[in-house]
Amino acid sequence: MNSLKPIVRPPRIASPLIAGVIYSIIWLALGALLLSFMLYFSSMKENNLPQYSLAVHGFSALAGGFVSGKRSGIKGWYYGALLGLIYGITVLTIGFLAANSGLSVKGAVMLLAAILAGALGGMIGVNLKK
Repeated sequence: MNSLKPIVRPPRIASPLIAGVIYSIIWLALGALLLSFMLYFSSMKENNLPQYSLAVHGFSALAGGFVSGKRSGIKGWYYGALLGLIYGITVLTIGFLAANSGLSVKGAVMLLAAILAGALGGMIGVNLKK
């Protein structure tokens, strides 16, 4: 009996940066959902939320940098750091437009953390390339 092979393959995103941004946004959404559940179902206080949200942003940038580095195959730190910069600026812009939050030290720390985490993820991703 012949095995059925799919006729249509899902599209593959060619740009490492676009793929990384999409993956980082997916991880950001999952992290925000997890934080929401933790706030609702546990005794976690809203005062602790900035530290946890910084961790979610860092992990999201790390995951996006990993994907960017793995897809690029070269210069993982560069693609990861660029992904972190794009991710950080996007998050700051959304915060500015949605919540009317201006530039602050917390925003700068988040941007720096996203750049560094993205660069680290890119270095790990490029070195795991087969």
